[in-house]
Amino acid sequence: MSDTEVETESVRGHFITFEGGEGAGKSTQIKRLADHLEDLGHDVILTREPGGSPGAEAVRHVVLSGAAKRFGTDMEAVLFAAARNDNVEQIIKPALENGTTVLCDRFMDSSRVYQGVSGGVDEKFLLAMEQAVTEGARPDLTLIFDLPPEVGLQRASVVWAEDGPDRFESEDIEEQEKRRQGFLKIARDEPDRCVVIDANQSLTNVSKAVDAALRQYFKQSGLDYNRG
Repeated sequence: MSDTEVETESVRGHFITFEGGEGAGKSTQIKRLADHLEDLGHDVILTREPGGSPGAEAVRHVVLSGAAKRFGTDMEAVLFAAARNDNVEQIIKPALENGTTVLCDRFMDSSRVYQGVSGGVDEKFLLAMEQAVTEGARPDLTLIFDLPPEVGLQRASVVWAEDGPDRFESEDIEEQEKRRQGFLKIARDEPDRCVVIDANQSLTNVSKAVDAALRQYFKQSGLDYNRG
């Protein structure tokens, strides 16, 4: 390995993704964690999927509005993959290469669950796209926020008050539970990467669980969570 490769590897940032069903509180916790890490001296960037980069945000509108639904879940999977690739190239990889910690609200696991487990898209097809578009940008740590779907939808309904539910939030409890089980299976299959967070508790306790997961991750990485 060359000196340049060693230097690049040594300054690589941390890639942490937040996953889970509707109303699980991911957005609240990812913002809180970003602020907390910055207070500790870490360089942090927030992004989301679908979205993050300008091109991916345009795809987000098309998919979440339901405009692509009539073309089937295979096409939705392709659109999500295109958005992910743009986000990886424009936001995620440059940030990681600069030593920045990237916090991403949804990533590859959402495609595995929403288009795969729930949508019936062929697993091998999804995996091939995943490998192509992530370009080696794989999460170091994934926090999976677990919540009974009836509780999540009740929480999310507050956000829907003006605009109504999006393409995925509008689907029934059975479909939401199928997705929940899909996320839990990923956590069981990849315990070295995934940590399940019980989201059916107070915000304070959820935040404590997130902090505990981050402390353990940094400890296993030989790093100090309290110093950027």
